[in-house]
Amino acid sequence: MKAKYFMLVLNTAPLTPLADFDLLLIPTCKGLLKTRSKCPISLKQEDPELFNLIEHEKWRQFSSLELIASENFTSLAVMEANGSILTNKYSEGLPGARYYGGNEYIDQIENLCKKRALEAFRLNSEEWGVNVQPYSGSTANFAALTGMLEPNSRIMGLDLPSGGHLTHGYQTDKKKISSSSIYFQSMPYQVDPVTGYVDYEKLETNTHLFRPKLIICGASAYPRDWDYKKLRAIADGHQSYLMADIAHISGLVASGVQNNPFEYCDVVTTTTHKTLRGPRAGLIFYRKVAGQAKADSLESKIDFAVFPSTQGGPHNNTIAAIAVALKQAATPEFVAYAKQVIANSKQLASCLISRGYRLTTDGSDNHLLLWDLKPIGITGSKMEKVCDMMGITLNKNSVVGDKSAVSPGGIRIGTSALTSRGFVEADFKVVADFLNEAVELAVEIQASVPGGSKLLKDFAVTAAESPKIQELRSKVEAFAITFPMPGVDTSNIVKPQ
Repeated sequence: MKAKYFMLVLNTAPLTPLADFDLLLIPTCKGLLKTRSKCPISLKQEDPELFNLIEHEKWRQFSSLELIASENFTSLAVMEANGSILTNKYSEGLPGARYYGGNEYIDQIENLCKKRALEAFRLNSEEWGVNVQPYSGSTANFAALTGMLEPNSRIMGLDLPSGGHLTHGYQTDKKKISSSSIYFQSMPYQVDPVTGYVDYEKLETNTHLFRPKLIICGASAYPRDWDYKKLRAIADGHQSYLMADIAHISGLVASGVQNNPFEYCDVVTTTTHKTLRGPRAGLIFYRKVAGQAKADSLESKIDFAVFPSTQGGPHNNTIAAIAVALKQAATPEFVAYAKQVIANSKQLASCLISRGYRLTTDGSDNHLLLWDLKPIGITGSKMEKVCDMMGITLNKNSVVGDKSAVSPGGIRIGTSALTSRGFVEADFKVVADFLNEAVELAVEIQASVPGGSKLLKDFAVTAAESPKIQELRSKVEAFAITFPMPGVDTSNIVKPQ
C-alpha cells in the first residue's frame, strides 16, 4: 500500500516544486521522496530546534569578547571545507594504501594538506614528514608517544600547575590523570616559583636522576617563549627524544615570530585551531634520518601509531579544512596577524600591570597572559563566572603556588581570537577597562554573599542578582558588535529572541 500510494501521488496533477509533495505524503513516503528529491532540505527546515541553538551560539560569539587562549575564528573557506561532502567518505590507511576504494580524490586532498603543512613551517620534505590525520592535539600527542616509546618508558613534561598540558604526563598523588601518565612513567618539571619561567637548570639536574626517554616541551598556559637549543642539549645528555607540543603557538611559529622548534626537536605536534586558525584537529611532524631503515624510522612508527593503533578512519572534511588554513598561514597577511596578536598581548599586559595587577612572569612573549588573582582575594573560577555573565569568555587557570586546578588562583587570557576580529592595541585598552570592572565587581559580589559563603554556587546566585552585571553586559555587547567576525556576514546577524 505504501508503494502504491507513492505512485499515486507522483501521477496526480502537476504540483511544483517537488517540495510541495511534503504536504501530502505520509511520513514514510515523505522520507522516501526526500532521498530522490532534487531539492536538498536545509538544516533550518529539517531541524529548526537545532538551527535555533546554532543561531544563538552565533550571536553569542558575535556579541561577546572571546579571550579564551585556545580558541579562534576560522574563515568562511575553512568552514566550507569542513562542512563539505567529504564527510561522507571512509579512508582508513594512508594515501596510496587505503582499506577502501574510491579514494583517488581523498588521496590528493591529504597529500596536498601534507605538502602545505611542510610549506607553512618552511620545512624540507627530505628532512621532515607529517601525519595530518589526528583528530585532536591530545590524540596527536598520544600517537606520537606510542610511536616513539615502549610502554612504561620514562617521560618528562611541564607540570600542569606550571602551565603544562594534561597529555604531557600529568598525575596527582592519588591518581594518574592522563593516558600519558597511565601508560608511561612520568616525572614533571616545573617553573621557578619566583619568576614563573621554566627552570631549565633544575630540569637538567632531574634528568640525571630520572634518565627520561623523552622530554616534552610546550605548554597550555605559559606566557613566554622556549629555549629549544638548551632543551636539545639536555636531551642529548641522555640520548632522549625531544618533542615540542606547539599547539598554542603554532601560528606564531609558522609566522616566524616565535623561536623555531624544528631546528632542534625530533617530533613536533600541534593542534590546528588555536593561533593557526583552522578547524579542530591535530598534526604530528617527525624528523627523517638519512639512510635509516624504514621500519626503524619515526615516519613508519608514528604513521602506524596513528592508524591502526590509536585511531580509525581520518576525517577527510577536516583534513581539507586544515589544508585551507595552512594555505592561509603561508601568506604575508597571516604574518601581519601573528605580529598583531603579540602586540595586543603586550598591550593588554601593560594595561593590567599599570593598574597594579600581577601577571605571571610580569608579561608575555606570545598570545596569552596568566593573571594571578590571589593578591586580590578572588578565585579564578569566580572571575570566570562574572566575566561569562557580562559577555567575556576566558578561563580559570592554575598559577604559580596553586594547589587546586578546580579552584585556582588565576585566569588565562588570550588575544588570538579578538585579533582575528580586527582588534588592535587601542581596542585592547578598552578590553582591559572591562576586565578591571569585572574584577572589581567580583570582589564586591563576594563581599555581599549571604553568610560570607565562599562557595562558587552561592557566589553565582548573588552575581545573577546584581544589576551591574546586566549593565556591563550591555556595554560589552555594544562594543563587540562593532567588529566583524571571520567567516560570517555580520550584517545579517540578528539577535535571537
